[in-house]
Amino acid sequence: MKNAARSHDQLLQYRRGSRHDSRGATLPAPAGCSVRALKIYFAGPLFTPYERSFIDECADALRADGFEVFVPHEHELARDGDVTAVRIFAQDRPAIERADAMLAILDGPSVDDGTACEIGMFHGLMQSDPSKKGIVGLLTDIRGMRGESAGVNLFVQGAIEDVGRIVASFEEARDVLRAWG
Repeated sequence: MKNAARSHDQLLQYRRGSRHDSRGATLPAPAGCSVRALKIYFAGPLFTPYERSFIDECADALRADGFEVFVPHEHELARDGDVTAVRIFAQDRPAIERADAMLAILDGPSVDDGTACEIGMFHGLMQSDPSKKGIVGLLTDIRGMRGESAGVNLFVQGAIEDVGRIVASFEEARDVLRAWG
């Protein structure tokens, strides 16, 4: 058991980018372990500082676990006049295609329309790519916990649950992603 724990720790260290020992020598990948990090596309509304801050905190935690995380607003925000729908789509679509899994924020009075589109695109890609793991929907909105409308369209919910699951906390989402990794 001690060797398995050490091997797992070595893999996490390797994935996090610590590929050198204390003398600066390059470390080999841990024996019997895949070093390819699970690529996660992080979908969610990104229009307020609060939304971006929550996504950033979650992405940091996932990266600390060794995941490779694509967060759209880290690459380009629609703040200048040069940002167009064509540019945003051209940047985000390939990231969705490269992802192994998707984490999607579902909070709000209804699921963000861009997030719903990203969920649909990833679900469609999964139909022809068995290497893709699935979609985790993160629904922390207290309106859903109180039994009020959670704002999740039934078609969007069906797409997620067909290939993944909806969870109520980031910790649950991270556990699902770890299991897929």
